[in-house]
Amino acid sequence: MGLSHSGSMGAATPRRAVIEDAGAVADVLILSRRAAGDAIPAGVHSDAEVREWIRTVVIPQREVWLMEDADSRPLGVLVLDEDWVDQLYVAPACTGMGLGSRLIELAKSRRPAGLQLWTFVTNTAAQRFYLRHGFTVAETTDGSGNEEKAPDIRFVWTAP
Repeated sequence: MGLSHSGSMGAATPRRAVIEDAGAVADVLILSRRAAGDAIPAGVHSDAEVREWIRTVVIPQREVWLMEDADSRPLGVLVLDEDWVDQLYVAPACTGMGLGSRLIELAKSRRPAGLQLWTFVTNTAAQRFYLRHGFTVAETTDGSGNEEKAPDIRFVWTAP
């Protein structure tokens, strides 16, 4: 992505994604999952299937936010589906710069009654992130209910 640690992160702004953003949204999801290594189980869908899902299901049917820098480069994605944080990914070159925090705060402002989400047991960085942002563990599973068949944790957030 070629981003530096300069002021470009401070200038990052979220905006609602439109169908023309499907490629950018898919890129952030695909690249972020790959960069996560063993923290996230391998995807069960091809890149082409993910791109089609983003274009035909996610953007038309869910509330999708794209975080961009001043040059309109995609930095992060937040997908809300009712009270669920369905997806939250930050581009690999931009992790640790506060973008995920900004996106989760956006989610809280959009769903003040509360949020819930799933994360994999192996994704300890995500668990720390959500705990730091006031989420609590509501349930753990053996993964039999997700496509990856990997143990996961449901987190919830309720406004104080």
